[in-house]
Amino acid sequence: MDMTKVLPDECMSLIISLTSPRDACRMALVSRALRSVADSDAVWLVFLPCDYKQIISKSSSSPSLFSLPKKDLYFSLCHRSILFDDGTTSFRLEKENGKKCYMLGARALSIQWADSPDYWSWIPLPESRFSEVPKLKNVWRLDVKGRIELKTLSYRTNYSAYLVFKIVRDRYGFRHTPVEFRVIINEGTASGKVRSVILDPPPNVPQQAKERGDSWLEIEMGEFFNECGDDTRVEFYLRGVHDNQPKRGLIIEGIELRPKDNRGEKSLRFYNVYTSALRLTAFIHALY
Repeated sequence: MDMTKVLPDECMSLIISLTSPRDACRMALVSRALRSVADSDAVWLVFLPCDYKQIISKSSSSPSLFSLPKKDLYFSLCHRSILFDDGTTSFRLEKENGKKCYMLGARALSIQWADSPDYWSWIPLPESRFSEVPKLKNVWRLDVKGRIELKTLSYRTNYSAYLVFKIVRDRYGFRHTPVEFRVIINEGTASGKVRSVILDPPPNVPQQAKERGDSWLEIEMGEFFNECGDDTRVEFYLRGVHDNQPKRGLIIEGIELRPKDNRGEKSLRFYNVYTSALRLTAFIHALY
């Protein structure tokens, strides 16, 4: 029995929307009969965040993005970040599941003495998504903070926070001196584990930072779970452990927040598809 001839398009689009973006693309490729439904706005609207219009409207790219079909819009947001908040914050979607990813640029962070030219210099870099980034000239005390409201992020999602940075050739003070990371929700009521790392380890010590593929390095600061999102803020801290040594040569792109895994999302989608299949079976039996 050909289901595409039995069920109306509205029913088929509902079933496909309960799977995943990857599954919808596969259905469009393997079934000519399903292609128009699998590529429809009705399906891909479900994969977009419910507040995608508000997010896009804050960007200068909003007119061109709003004119796209929903599937094209989804993949545009996956492959190209958009900037808002005066170009200090970037947004994109995780291609696998449509979860929100944000990067708080250095101008959206609180960096001690950032506006003092004796300690930091703000420079443009072609590989940066932001108009300028701070380069550390000389400080004894390193102190960087960032924050974002949980309601901004995807619900029921485990997030990791990453420091995105560079270490230049004339750096000093990071080779043997660790820094500390902390990720805190609601002033420490839900998280706050301190992680000590060396940003520029000597050759005989394993490198904790990873290359991103965009000329930057990243290192995980910590993780947190966003259950349902509210006005609570999650805060991120980078601090020097020892203030008795000057430091220079660190360039900060920002702090990126992205989903750590989607195991819970996969289980939920499997349950939705399974229950829909049972209802579909009962519907077909009733017809015949």
